[in-house]
Amino acid sequence: MNDATTEVMSKQAPGQHDGPLVSVKDLEVSFRTLGGSVSALRGVSFDMWPGETVAIVGESGSGKSTTATALINLLPSNGMIGAGSITIDGREMVGLSQDQMASVRGKIVGYVPQDPMSNLNPVWSVGFQVEEAVRANGLAHTRKEIKSRAIEVLKEAGLADADRRMKQFPHQFSGGMRQRVLIGIGLAADPKLLIADEPTSALDVTVQKTILDHLDKLTRENHTAVLFITHDLGLAAERASKLIVMHRGKIVEAGPSVELLENPQHPYTKSLIAAAPSLASRRIRGASASSDTDAGGPDMARLAVHHHEAAEEHHISEAPVSIEVKDLTKVFSIRKGGFRTEPLTAVDKISFKVRKGSTLALVGESGSGKTTAAKMILGLEPPTSGDIIVGGTNLNGISRKAMFNLRSRMQPVFQDPYASLDPQRSIGAIIAEPLRVHGVSDRSVRLARVKELLDQVSLPESIAQRYPNELSGGQRQRVAVARALALKPEVVVLDEAVSALDVLVQAQVLQLLADLQEELGLTYLFITHDLAVVRVVADEVAVMEDGKIVETGTTDEIFERARKPYTQRLLDAIPGSGIKWAS
Repeated sequence: MNDATTEVMSKQAPGQHDGPLVSVKDLEVSFRTLGGSVSALRGVSFDMWPGETVAIVGESGSGKSTTATALINLLPSNGMIGAGSITIDGREMVGLSQDQMASVRGKIVGYVPQDPMSNLNPVWSVGFQVEEAVRANGLAHTRKEIKSRAIEVLKEAGLADADRRMKQFPHQFSGGMRQRVLIGIGLAADPKLLIADEPTSALDVTVQKTILDHLDKLTRENHTAVLFITHDLGLAAERASKLIVMHRGKIVEAGPSVELLENPQHPYTKSLIAAAPSLASRRIRGASASSDTDAGGPDMARLAVHHHEAAEEHHISEAPVSIEVKDLTKVFSIRKGGFRTEPLTAVDKISFKVRKGSTLALVGESGSGKTTAAKMILGLEPPTSGDIIVGGTNLNGISRKAMFNLRSRMQPVFQDPYASLDPQRSIGAIIAEPLRVHGVSDRSVRLARVKELLDQVSLPESIAQRYPNELSGGQRQRVAVARALALKPEVVVLDEAVSALDVLVQAQVLQLLADLQEELGLTYLFITHDLAVVRVVADEVAVMEDGKIVETGTTDEIFERARKPYTQRLLDAIPGSGIKWAS
């Protein structure tokens, strides 16, 4: 699929359209705001052919997701198509009513949205929601057939124990598992076009590979076209025959993926490639640490060198222990139907230490227990057994007041920014909340700190007056990072904190985290499935599989001399390793 001839071959496929499956011409989209109309897409044009995979890349707010939602008339209520044409499967989409679009969505065009938690109903079981999609698309009719097809859909999406998971609810799934549910729903009716908006941003690399291999199979066998919206340039290079680069609502560069990434022409494309963390593991040893930033933002290779040299300089291995976990275990009771339950061991006697001023990356596949461990450390989930010691304080039997005081020194950044931000409060109020809760009563001090934090995470001051639903996924995650830093904590637990960010903003946030760590002696527990980011930020790595820690070591030891086949499999699945990226 990386072969540049794929586009030509798809055009010549027998029995297909004389023209493209998707044709977008001079598309203009704007949004109505209190300050007037804001242009989001400006003259966007591109074609897609049956069986072709196209990736749209660009930073948050560039127009990627707006393009995707405009194709199937899922723009927010304040969005409107002002001009242009969208043709899918020979039919004009612009001007269709919602009833007419219902016959297109699902059967002709499948859609996998970016944010799994806000797109799954929290009061319905996962099985019920998948069955509803199967029923709505006419894929089965009897109750038994519908359930059977729903289980099959989830298994195809990579959920091996689908039949056991059907009765569970979205909050009982990890972020990656929730995303797999949405992927299964999007693929359920075997659509001619699948629009996938960051479909694997919440998935670990091995499950991501499984899912994307399945999408590749659909493309080959059914001539299903796939439109990827992604910030992962390695993923785009591996999985798409054509790459479209968007910036400020316009297409600035397009062409065969590998050719474009190896020889970019536009300055913006060059800046994206320079900031991509997937390059760090290949360029870390040859890069110069003389400068941490360039015109396009922080260079991840330089950041990686700077980070590791700083770690050695400060002798982190000799620093006092900030977080210590001893034989930590968590067992959940899972409903089997009726009043029956069965135990599920999510975390199984894990032990590790994080030294002051250092970063430990906890990595592993989705469902391996990483997030459950983080919740127990934060005091959000009671452990079944074991000890958690933070700054010399054992969380076992700790009073509510002592836990409250501890939280001023230990702050989280969660995986799903939309679920962790109050939709009814302004961004400024959300960021200021920790200050107010922990006794900063002076309003002017809080406002000044909010302004400072917004600047640190590369958001304009004006965004303080907006609300979470008005922001992109990447912008929401930057707000979550800002809120976590409000109290200048000693320990920050980051659960997939940069997985929703485009490469330029991700580089800026990681640079910010590195600067703050060096300046304030912060300790990070960094939970992630993105091993390229691990190489950039972590001093030590602990690898989790099925609730257990199977391997630990320094970052260099894990990447260069992994001992366990499981760890090596994670490393081998990093996308984009075969591309000769532009330097």
